[in-house]
Amino acid sequence: MPTASIRNARAAALPAKLSRSWLLVNAGFPDVFGNCQASEADSVIFDLEASVPDAGKDAARNNVVKALEAGMAGWVRVNSMGTPEWEADLAALRSLPGLRGVVLPNTEKPEQVTWTAMRAGAGVPVIALIETALGIENATRIAEAPGTFRLALGTNDFRKDTGVADDPIALAYARSRLVIATRVGGLPGAIDGPPAADAGRDRVLDDCAWTMKMGMAGKLVLNVDQVSTVNEALAPSEDDRAWAREMLQQAEGNTTVPDGSYLPRLARAKKIAQLADSYGLWNA
Repeated sequence: MPTASIRNARAAALPAKLSRSWLLVNAGFPDVFGNCQASEADSVIFDLEASVPDAGKDAARNNVVKALEAGMAGWVRVNSMGTPEWEADLAALRSLPGLRGVVLPNTEKPEQVTWTAMRAGAGVPVIALIETALGIENATRIAEAPGTFRLALGTNDFRKDTGVADDPIALAYARSRLVIATRVGGLPGAIDGPPAADAGRDRVLDDCAWTMKMGMAGKLVLNVDQVSTVNEALAPSEDDRAWAREMLQQAEGNTTVPDGSYLPRLARAKKIAQLADSYGLWNA
């Protein structure tokens, strides 16, 4: 069965470097897979790690293998490196047709990404999920490691490791470190941690506002009902799109440069237009 017949067609066509919403799906419950695949989530992550108890690891792994063989598509959060499950996960996932990439939890050193990428198979991208103080300290080296595709912040485990509060100001340093490391490593935008699973629309919008302020470009999501809100908040706004249209219309046939800010503004307008088009918003 072709992947496009199961995965949301718009999301399936979107390059992962532009994915805003990264929906984590408990691999122990295959009954929810179909709904998540058909959702508006830019990327789907089958979770074999945090949401699956030790006794359920084998069954969850088999659920994901069957799904990725049967036409579903997505990323997989494998278990931490150094565990027997890490090796078993990567061996089972290798060469599956629906595998889009691997998410490595508790990434603390660059070689962990490289070894995971080698085990996952040639060309399989790895998202380094950074969840500890040591990971934050080594973020730039991790971003530069062969195999690293994007960086993501595991806010809940980072808070447990460091004792920082669930507050945007308290998390600002960790977010900034990932943003700077991403730029140095030449990676697509960093992915922020998730809003609370039970957060309503206003809370999710507020959380996403901080994601944007800190320079991050994606967000983990625990609840499929929050996906549309995250996509909306992390895409060019209606005001931005209107400004970009006006700027591009004025630029048509214009061969003069009125001032020093013109070319940077024109470049920003073109970027907004490209992003909005990728998200299906430019002609909306």
